[in-house]
Amino acid sequence: MDYLNYHHLRVFWTAVREGGVTRASEKLHVSQPTVTSQIRSLEHALGQKLFKRSGRTLLLTDVGRSAYRYADEMVGLGQELIDTVRGRLPGHGLRLTVGVANVVPKLIAYRMLLPVLSLAENVRVECLEDTPERLLAELAVFRLDLVLADAPIGPTVSVRAHNHLLGECGVSLCGTDALARAYRKRFPRSVDGAPFLLPRRNSALRCALDEWFERERIRPRIVGEFEDSALMMAFGEAGAGLFPVASPTVAAVRRKYGVREVGRAESVRQRFYAITTERKLKHPAVVAVVGEAARGLLT
Repeated sequence: MDYLNYHHLRVFWTAVREGGVTRASEKLHVSQPTVTSQIRSLEHALGQKLFKRSGRTLLLTDVGRSAYRYADEMVGLGQELIDTVRGRLPGHGLRLTVGVANVVPKLIAYRMLLPVLSLAENVRVECLEDTPERLLAELAVFRLDLVLADAPIGPTVSVRAHNHLLGECGVSLCGTDALARAYRKRFPRSVDGAPFLLPRRNSALRCALDEWFERERIRPRIVGEFEDSALMMAFGEAGAGLFPVASPTVAAVRRKYGVREVGRAESVRQRFYAITTERKLKHPAVVAVVGEAARGLLT
C-alpha cells in the first residue's frame, strides 16, 4: 500500500521554505544528514526526485514544485487540525463553540458566557442556537465544546456527557400594561383563565409551571407554545398573553419589550446547566463559565 510519511513531507516543506538543508536543520533542530535522509525517504515513496543540483545549489524539479504546492496545503491543514483540537484558531487564540438551547433566555446565556470575555487570552466565542436534542447530537460528535440548557442530560439520552449546574433563579410572569393592570391584583388567583404564552411541552420550565398551575388551581388559557423564548416574548410584547421570564432579567425584558411584571410564580425555579463531554474540565473558557457561575451570576 502506498502512503506518505507526514513528518518527511514537513521536513521537505521546511527545506524549501528555509532555502536549503542547512537552514532547515537549524529550524528543525536536527542534523543535516537527518534532513537529507528524510527527504530521500520522501523521494523514494513518491518514486521521483524532488531536487536537482546546480553547482552547490539545490533546485526543485518540476515534480518537486508540484509536491511543494501539495505540501504547503497539507502542512497548513495539519497545523489547523492541531489548533482546532487544542481549542485554538491560528492567530486568534482560543475558540469556544457553544450550543445555546433555544429555551434558554438570551440574557441568561449572555451572563453565563460573560466570564469568557474577561480571560487574559483572546477568545472567539461561536454560538449556535437550536433545540437541546440537536445540540446534544452536535456535542456527541465534538462539534461543540459545551451546551447551555435549562435541564440536565437525562439517562435515556444516548450521549456520553456530564452536567454542570451553573445556577438557578426564580420565574416571573410578565405582560403588557393592559394585562398587568387586569391580572396583578390578587395574584396568583387572578390569573386563573388568563391567556398564556408558554414554553413547549416537556421542557423543564413548562413542567415546573404546569406543577405550579396545578398547586395553585390555575387553569391557564394557552394561546401559544414556543421553543424559542425570544419569539415567545415577541408575542408577549404584542399583548397575546402573559409569559414567563427569568426573574433576574425582568428589568431588561421590561426595557426591551415594554412589558411589566404581573407577579412571581413562587416555588418555580429555573435551573441552567453547562453540558460537556468531559467530567474534568480542561478548556480554559469552559472552566471560566462553570467557575464564575458558582459566584452568583444568575442572582
